[in-house]
Amino acid sequence: MRHDQAGPDLPLADELSAISARVSGLLLSEETVATALGLVSSMALDSVPGAVGAGVSILDERGRRSSGSTDARVERADALQYELDQGPCLAAAASRRLVRVDDLTTDRRWPRWAAAAAPLGLLAAMSAPLVAGDTALGALKVYAAQPGSFDARSEHLLTLAAAQAAILVANAQTRERARRHSDELRAAVRSRDLVSTAKGVVMARHGVPEDVAFTMLVSRSHEEGGTLADVARAVVESAVRRRR
Repeated sequence: MRHDQAGPDLPLADELSAISARVSGLLLSEETVATALGLVSSMALDSVPGAVGAGVSILDERGRRSSGSTDARVERADALQYELDQGPCLAAAASRRLVRVDDLTTDRRWPRWAAAAAPLGLLAAMSAPLVAGDTALGALKVYAAQPGSFDARSEHLLTLAAAQAAILVANAQTRERARRHSDELRAAVRSRDLVSTAKGVVMARHGVPEDVAFTMLVSRSHEEGGTLADVARAVVESAVRRRR
């Protein structure tokens, strides 16, 4: 249920347990980073009074990018930060501290970004860093249509959400890396088996020992400009066709 007006303050334990319960459910049921980030953004949009848009900025070895944005305005406001190399999300991730912009039209910290983003109708912003261990993963942010929409309680709620979101994102990324590693390992095993089969074909076809057969496959891959696996596949497929 969406809350547009700030309700009475809840004890810290109650707020944290409510957000933790929601994140725990996501952690158990979602398998991809992109899907998880979309759910994180929706959670932030629901949790922070006054927010009209939310999203996550990811900063890693692949660069800067947004994921899970709740609408196109959020995506554009974020893109402007990356293009201009300034803005609250980048500052929050770099400093590992929450950054709040009460009014884009008067804030002077990131003038080029503010001037470019204000016409989008997003006139207030707040970004909380996503930090897991010693790693800054990015920032969870919310935008508002009216200046002065966020306050200390909004900061508190976004900080709690970001802390839980960081755990979610870190675990989701770990699962993704594990899946990719598993896929790569299976591919490597298949490639090795394919090369072994191709060596057997070459040995039988040309009456050469194993090391010579392997050298012949490598030489052919160099000549044709393909991979060893590609050459091995071609040799095996040729042997299959000959049997038919």
